[in-house]
Amino acid sequence: MVPQYSSSRENYLKAIFHLQEVHGTVTTNDVASEMQTRPASVTDMLKKLKAQKLLLYEKYKGFKLSTEGRKVALQIIRKHRLWEYFLVEKLRFGWDEVHEIAEELEHIGSKKLIDRLDEFLGFPKTDPHGDPIPDSQGRWTLTRQVDLLNLPVNQQAEVSGIGDQSAEILELLNHKHIGLGTRLEVKKKFAFDNSIELKIKNQSPVTISEHVAKNVFVKYDDE
Repeated sequence: MVPQYSSSRENYLKAIFHLQEVHGTVTTNDVASEMQTRPASVTDMLKKLKAQKLLLYEKYKGFKLSTEGRKVALQIIRKHRLWEYFLVEKLRFGWDEVHEIAEELEHIGSKKLIDRLDEFLGFPKTDPHGDPIPDSQGRWTLTRQVDLLNLPVNQQAEVSGIGDQSAEILELLNHKHIGLGTRLEVKKKFAFDNSIELKIKNQSPVTISEHVAKNVFVKYDDE
């Protein structure tokens, strides 16, 4: 029998997983900022997760997920990204519309349903934003990629992922005809504000800000 956790606990596990990927260990304040809640509420939840052996505490360092906690977090992420893929590919939602819906669907507990969904979709490797989808064992494939700020000028590349996945930035990228698989190259980098000019096939050059550029990831053949 697979243990079932509340939506709130699953949200904490997912948030801690993402923070841990960046920081290694996380603090109460890190989680409070990520969850947009009070540190006192976070402390209470972290104690509950630790009691369930989902968290490990390192004195003077902070928290990190236990092996079981990481396993649970990866399955929540798997469900979220599979539902996003389903909504975009099968129900024709825009990639800027699916995050909030997937936030609700990721708490469906049936493993059989998610395994069937994965099979129905053809076992996709990435979601509509280019993030890797864990398989049923929590394994995923990472793609070597760089953001547009670090792409050499005149180097052709293909968009492979989006960092900031807010509806606002995705709407802007849609407006500029930039999506996963878009072929482009950086034509100029402006020192004044770190904005960059892009050339996209069959389009006039477009300029994007530093914030957008550092959140658009691309892959390219540098050999």
